[in-house]
Amino acid sequence: MKQRKKDITSLPTKQQVETERKRYRRQKAYNKALGGTVYVLTIVAAVAVLIATLILPVLQIEGTSMEPTLVNGDIVLLTKSTTFERGELCGFSWNNKLLIKRVIGIPGDWIEMDTDGTVYLNGEKLDEPYANQLAVGECDLEFPFQVPPEQYFVLGDMRESSIDSRNTIIGCVAKDQIVGKVFFRVWPLENMQFLS
Repeated sequence: MKQRKKDITSLPTKQQVETERKRYRRQKAYNKALGGTVYVLTIVAAVAVLIATLILPVLQIEGTSMEPTLVNGDIVLLTKSTTFERGELCGFSWNNKLLIKRVIGIPGDWIEMDTDGTVYLNGEKLDEPYANQLAVGECDLEFPFQVPPEQYFVLGDMRESSIDSRNTIIGCVAKDQIVGKVFFRVWPLENMQFLS
């Protein structure tokens, strides 16, 4: 008899059972919400990665070849494109790197450069307010130079230090090398702007 009384007193009370049920339901709801949140965040991250690689690649600028337009550390968005106009900024792949330069000549254009770095496009002096300083720089091309079909002649805005289409190391950029147009600077926040 004593043993039976002891067993009855060790059973949980109705209130303890109800409290444990509530705790179990809260834990189950929390786990379900956590699982749903992780699922949604995974989907959002996957979509962001797809957008960043397929539609709007993101690039951090390294180096000084595009100063003053873009400086070291700037973060820019590119939009996929295969056609460019003169003066636009393009991103292209070269030796497993992504480079940013300005399109100066399109297929068929004639490019000339004099000894002080002034660029002539199809016989007319090119107005280049974006260029920090004119210089011949790392140039091993013979001028006048005609841009080949399906290629673009690109230059960095900092002509003295930029390695670009003036040098046969890079040369003209083929359409299949181009990743896209640089259209927006997202960082630093105080310099956030559309770029053309």
